[in-house]
Amino acid sequence: MPKMLYGLQLPWVTPSLRCFLPPIAGSILQFAYSSSASSYSYRRRYTLNLVIAVGMESKKELINKAKSHVSSRLCRVSGSMTEVMEIQAETPKIHVLFIPGNPGVVSFYNDFLESLHQFLDGNSSITAVGQISHTSKDWESGKLFSLQEQIDHKVEFVRQELENVKVPIILVGHSIGSYISLEILRKCPEKVVYCIGLYPFLTLNQQSTKQSLIGKLASSSLLSATASFLIASLGLLPMWAARRLVSNSLGASWSDTAVQATCTHLRQYHTMRNVLYMAMTEFRELAAEPDWEFMRENQSKLAFLFGIDDHWGPLQLFEEISKQAPGTSLSIEREGHTHGFCCTVAGSVWVAQHVATLIKNRFKQLQQM
Repeated sequence: MPKMLYGLQLPWVTPSLRCFLPPIAGSILQFAYSSSASSYSYRRRYTLNLVIAVGMESKKELINKAKSHVSSRLCRVSGSMTEVMEIQAETPKIHVLFIPGNPGVVSFYNDFLESLHQFLDGNSSITAVGQISHTSKDWESGKLFSLQEQIDHKVEFVRQELENVKVPIILVGHSIGSYISLEILRKCPEKVVYCIGLYPFLTLNQQSTKQSLIGKLASSSLLSATASFLIASLGLLPMWAARRLVSNSLGASWSDTAVQATCTHLRQYHTMRNVLYMAMTEFRELAAEPDWEFMRENQSKLAFLFGIDDHWGPLQLFEEISKQAPGTSLSIEREGHTHGFCCTVAGSVWVAQHVATLIKNRFKQLQQM
């Protein structure tokens, strides 16, 4: 009998392939066949280098405020078509550049970006730049892009698009976007004053079964192509059916923008191939330990937010950073959100307020210097 995926008959899914379909890096897209192994859990108490008391506004109060909405555009960077989302302030005091994880679809972060702009009192311009070929259209004709190529692309974006920005630039990265942000800081130290990593993926977690499975899937061209084809086959569904399918499969907690981003971008063969190819190169690059010397040299410019049970940014990494670069601002989110915080309104709002508090505190420090 053919296997069933979301109620569809998919005869290509064999038992051996099934185990290679766990959540992709960043845990944005939940596959039907996921690994039964759970991430290593941590229950110890941790001492934070910096404790930030944030008085959360109610969701109702947030909604009642006037909110600026993101706008979307396309631009070419290093010859590659790039999806950009942004909110421009009239008289910005700072400019936030956001780097997504993998999948690097910026529209997943719509609620987060709008909430962040609001919590920064409208005084910040915000730009989010997507990963190359994690797009709704195959602008690059099937070409695959490595982690290093994505890093080079973001550095060039800063030099091309933010060259004339006169206010301080603050980097905010999610998951592998945290690693990319560190590389931007390394190559553009004169323009970047602060770097915030959210649920950071900075090095491989050897204890994670999920990462091991994803690594095997991503390293096999055959398995990657097969998995991408299976997911792209859902593109045959009309949009209304795809939205219902995603909503029913991933839970009612997912926001409308996250469901829409899944349907418009992740059902594309070229996007999934690039997601997996980038993941393969991530695993190769991040097999080494983080550059502790660089992080110590820049520890006053760094802040990281970790989750309680996140195999991409495990708490042993939190502990290691606190030892290797003790001047880094470290926090742990204990509100029950996940690595894929951007897929829910509640997660987006909470993380946005946390980031806004970090930025405001840093901006006060810069004014006093």
